[in-house]
Amino acid sequence: MLSSLSATDIAFAMIGVMQGVLALVWLLATWLAGDLRRATLHWAAYATLSAVSFAMLTAALHLHAPPRAEMLRALGNLCGVVALIALQRGIRLFVGFPLPVRAHLLALGVALVASYVGLSPSGGRFRVSIISGVLALLAASVAHDLHLYSRDELRLRWPWLMALPLLAATIGFAFRGVLAALWPDTVASEMTIDSALNVGSALSYMVIALAFHATLMALVVARLLADLRHRSRHDGLTGLLNRRAMEEAMQGQMQRSRRTGETFSVLMFDLDHFKVINDCFGHAVGDRALKHAAALLKAGMREVDSLARFGGEEFLALLPGASVEASRPLAERLRVHLDANPMGLEARSISMSVSIGIAQWIGADEDASRLLVRADAALYQAKLQGRNCVVTATMEPWLQPGAAQMA
Repeated sequence: MLSSLSATDIAFAMIGVMQGVLALVWLLATWLAGDLRRATLHWAAYATLSAVSFAMLTAALHLHAPPRAEMLRALGNLCGVVALIALQRGIRLFVGFPLPVRAHLLALGVALVASYVGLSPSGGRFRVSIISGVLALLAASVAHDLHLYSRDELRLRWPWLMALPLLAATIGFAFRGVLAALWPDTVASEMTIDSALNVGSALSYMVIALAFHATLMALVVARLLADLRHRSRHDGLTGLLNRRAMEEAMQGQMQRSRRTGETFSVLMFDLDHFKVINDCFGHAVGDRALKHAAALLKAGMREVDSLARFGGEEFLALLPGASVEASRPLAERLRVHLDANPMGLEARSISMSVSIGIAQWIGADEDASRLLVRADAALYQAKLQGRNCVVTATMEPWLQPGAAQMA
């Protein structure tokens, strides 16, 4: 039995088995993927349809009835087109790009027409040429998506590496389309002749197919690493930077300022009487209030500014290039903005106010801890002066009553 199989049969069977196993892997991943489930389900469909496609093309080689063989080849080609469509849809769902529904419907329509025309004995050349062209365009489009995501979102050093397997597939499909158009007799012979070139082509496709799945797995790993990095630097409730990330940002700003002489300021916020919200409405409403306040503060800041949840109901803002004189109006606008936008809660609203302390970096001799002590002292003075106000720190880290100035 095995001795009757050509090297092409064996290579195609290996590709089919490989795709089938990887389909099971992606199906298993759908149970573990959480918010990535739709993407992994599409990738499982891609692997399944690819396996079916190769099974049909292999079976067509051994049919002696030309109409049935052409029908299997046409169905196998269609499965290949739908497989690449599923691959791209999965990738776009994964990266958050819009789905190209019209382009996919057009590609499928062209493939259906080419398959129908190709059922005639003289139409095989047309079918292979057109469907290979459709596959090449789909593969090129997927390669473009992967390159954009790797460059703009993952910020990889060599984003083209993610697209390389799809670029190889694009070249392979395009070459096959040109071959079918210019030398149609070779299309049939390359599938049946047991030559080194034929076997090498089949094995090359298997390597490319494995690279497809390796790329998808690399995408998942890169996404997980990016999520872990984001979670390690951002507050889980408000989405703002956490204390550790803000401390790193301050150290980086101090290094730049010592090198360039650029000044900067920090704003320390504390929501007034926040404990009352938790006590009267519960911690769930308190969490909503923190998110509400964080969103309002973030929306009122410049793009170059950094904002962090520094602990509990305290927030800290880093303002590069801003002196105390420039920081005061911004802090006052933020205070007024929060005061004027209460949080809606069913039939009522919850008003919030904030006290703010400002401290400007005074030079190379001041470290981050001393700067924060001065900002915190100014914040404390704002609370002593009745809350819902802005106070500027003095040059000293210890503030006595009257040592800070109302902004």
